[in-house]
Order: sequence, then structure tokens, then C-alpha cells
Amino acid sequence: MQYVDGFIVPVPKKNLDAYRTMARKAGKVWREHGALDYRECVAEDVEVGKWTSFPRSVKLKPNETVVFSWITFKSRKHRDRVNTKVMKDPRLAKMMDPKAMPFDAKRMIYGGFEVFVSA
Repeated sequence: MQYVDGFIVPVPKKNLDAYRTMARKAGKVWREHGALDYRECVAEDVEVGKWTSFPRSVKLKPNETVVFSWITFKSRKHRDRVNTKVMKDPRLAKMMDPKAMPFDAKRMIYGGFEVFVSA
């Protein structure tokens, strides 16, 4: 079964263009190293829930929006091989510096998921 790395990130609205530039570059690198798919989606219909929600999960501030992202791989082993190459790619080194990121990386939520239903 395929494997997916998923991310939820709070991005200041004023930094969306910088985030998009970063994401396009990152997506290109991940795809060149073997990722099957790379998606970055900006919140459009996301309400603050009473107990839980995307905005609450990242402690969203009034001047921010939520970006929901995922990268698809053939398997977990494939993900691990691709990510090892990506993390060594010099094109991403500058982007990996927390000071250079157009969002607060401390509030990013991420994890790896095994696909168990594909319709």
C-alpha cells in the first residue's frame, strides 16, 4: 500500500507568496527524488471548531491561514529512501533553516500514514 507524509502548517497570510515559492521548489525536489505526488492546499472552508479543528490544532493566529499538505510514496521504505535523498539535497538546505521558513515550524503538525483505503 502507498504511504503518505501529511502536514498541517500555520502560515501568515502575508507570507503565502513566499510559502508557495518554497513549496514549488520543495515539490520539485521531492518528485525528482521519487515521490509520487506532492500537494499543498490553503484553507478555504475551515471553521474554528468548539473543541478541535485545523485552526485549533496549530494555534492559528488572526493573521494566519492553514496549509494542509501531503506527499505520496510507494511504501514506507520508499518514503524513507526518498526523504534521505531529499534531506541531503543542497537545494533545500537554505529552506530547512527555521529562521528562513515563512511559517512557525514549531506549530507544524506532521506524520507518516499508511494508506488503508483507496477508492
